[in-house]
Amino acid sequence: MLVTKHRLAASTPYATPYYMVRAARPGPVMMITAGIHGNETASMTAAQKLVNDCDTESDYIRRGLLIVVPRVNQQAYSRKIRGKPDMNRTFPRKKSGKATHPLASALFKLALKHHPDWWLDLHEANGLSQLSRNVLGQTLITNPGSSAIPACRRAIQRINRTIPRRDLHFNLKQHELPGSARTAANLVLQARSVTVETCWSLKRSDRIQYQSEMLHHFLKEARMI
Repeated sequence: MLVTKHRLAASTPYATPYYMVRAARPGPVMMITAGIHGNETASMTAAQKLVNDCDTESDYIRRGLLIVVPRVNQQAYSRKIRGKPDMNRTFPRKKSGKATHPLASALFKLALKHHPDWWLDLHEANGLSQLSRNVLGQTLITNPGSSAIPACRRAIQRINRTIPRRDLHFNLKQHELPGSARTAANLVLQARSVTVETCWSLKRSDRIQYQSEMLHHFLKEARMI
């Protein structure tokens, strides 16, 4: 397994590191992004932790190619804000469309080059979905009819077994969000694309743990570990 570091949008104000983890055996391509919103820091830590684990465990990823962008929106992160404009509304909205933000464009060009089978986009949200259907905390979100739905259901079933408090359990939501990385990946790349949302009101360490566990479950679903 080989871990290499690269620069997305190099030589621009939006430059940010990304990592490629190549296993010895061929297999699926999975893209993991975090920090599209600059104030969702637990998701960024979970993405970077996965990279670090791959760097220290020589056989962590056994098949395929893993592309991780732990902190997409560096400018928003430096100010600890969601980002203006909201970058997760600037990805292609139709198959022939283009991203309307330079950083979203650079990220999607990277995806088009490697054509991921899976795209996991890590986020954090307000509220607990077990207590209100109108909030996104503790959810997996995918597009209606997505081929990722069975994997999402299995991942939720596995992680909920480990969470004693039912109000902290994850739920599955299915809806399109035009301009988001997830919906663009599903529409343009036909990828199994999923948004992972943990709840901001939880301890940061718990949010990192839930994000990390979800990454592990999806890597197993893709048969990469």
